[in-house]
Amino acid sequence: MTAHDQMRAMLDQLMGTGRNGENNKFQVKYSDPKVCKSFLLACCPHEILSSTRMDLGECPQIHDLALRADFEAAQKKKDHFYDIDAMEHLQSFIADCDRRTEQAKQRLAETQEELSAEVAAKANNVHVLAEEIGKKLAKAEQLGEEGFVEESMKLMGEIDELRKKKNEAEQEYRNSMPASSYQQQKLRVCEVCSAYLGIHDNDRRLADHFGGKLHLGFIKIREKLADLAKTVEDRRKERRDVMMERDRGGSRQRSRSRERERSRSRDRARGYRDRPRDRERERDRDRERERDRDRERERRDRDRRRSRSRSRSRGKRSRRSRSGSRGRRSRSRRSGSTDRKR
Repeated sequence: MTAHDQMRAMLDQLMGTGRNGENNKFQVKYSDPKVCKSFLLACCPHEILSSTRMDLGECPQIHDLALRADFEAAQKKKDHFYDIDAMEHLQSFIADCDRRTEQAKQRLAETQEELSAEVAAKANNVHVLAEEIGKKLAKAEQLGEEGFVEESMKLMGEIDELRKKKNEAEQEYRNSMPASSYQQQKLRVCEVCSAYLGIHDNDRRLADHFGGKLHLGFIKIREKLADLAKTVEDRRKERRDVMMERDRGGSRQRSRSRERERSRSRDRARGYRDRPRDRERERDRDRERERDRDRERERRDRDRRRSRSRSRSRGKRSRRSRSGSRGRRSRSRRSGSTDRKR
């Protein structure tokens, strides 16, 4: 991976698929069934065991750091219960590994010389001490690299004590069997990662094994599985409750939709039934409006007739008044003329 690809992966992991407004290269969301839910929780065996003796190859599901960032952001707002899917995935993987471990033990039992119970117990004691030395040595080296010098020196002191016990155990084991049989490499299977360990392996070889990526990867997977298994029953119950509540909510929504549809259907049916009555009522209203208009016209006609009648009456009185005035003036003139003649 180039430096550019590494920077891009870091940005994807930090900012998700929406950085710079671009879409992810797979054109899917984190909730897509094609996305590996174990990868979203950083516990996919395909990723953890890559580049080891048990490299599983590319995961058949999608791995994308940007999708993991999207999921981590969305998980804060809504519980997706992907830990249940991851637990089931890891459970299946570890079960398969344990079957291979048992098969390896069976092959060793068939191919190696069978030891008596006493000798086998002594050989097992040597194996246990050797494994403990290897684990502590790997831990001491890790602490030294991280700068915890005092803790590392303390572990080295414990390792020296374990080495003394191992030497004593090896001497007991050697004395309990013939020299020819002792020289044969006695193997055992690592219970964690299914690797073969020899009774004559030195401390360096054991430290490389117990501090190696394969063994530590299996430890990480098994510890993650143990953590998820503690709460899986409660988580499954929570998921069932959420799904039931969601189904009830959907049922209520569907019921409301059906009720609205039935109401609209009833309204339409009522409208079809009421349409003749509505038309009849409309005709009645039209006839009533027509009668009102007729009455209004009649009223206006009567008012006009009364108005004309009053106007004619006033005209007659006015003419009679003018005629009387002319008669009076005429008589007045005639009387004046008579008086002058006299």
